Amino acid sequence: MNEHDMLEKEEIFSKVLRAGRRTYFFDVRSTKADDYYITITESKKFTEEDGSFHFKKHKIYLYKEDFAAFADILGEMTSYVLNNKGEEVISERHQKDFKKEYSSETTEETRTTESFTDIDFDDI
Repeated sequence: MNEHDMLEKEEIFSKVLRAGRRTYFFDVRSTKADDYYITITESKKFTEEDGSFHFKKHKIYLYKEDFAAFADILGEMTSYVLNNKGEEVISERHQKDFKKEYSSETTEETRTTESFTDIDFDDI
């Protein structure tokens, strides 16, 4: 089997999910016995101070005998997170351009005083 046939065999079916600095690659591949398995690769981009960058990759191999259990547990875990924390992405609050939306009842005075604790000098 030549190199072209090997590459063609590896690219049976693929999907890509771009998620910020991370990219997830889902690939169906073939075993030597011509059976299929899935690889899930996380590729994360790291930028150096000089502007150069590199990628770190992590790969999971998932074989047919584990598909059902993997799908069940993944479904259970994602449902648990969404049911307990909702769909809001809390980490968005830490991004530079995040702007909290205040209800119309919130005034400028409440926003500026909310972060202070009222102390009496007798407490000191």
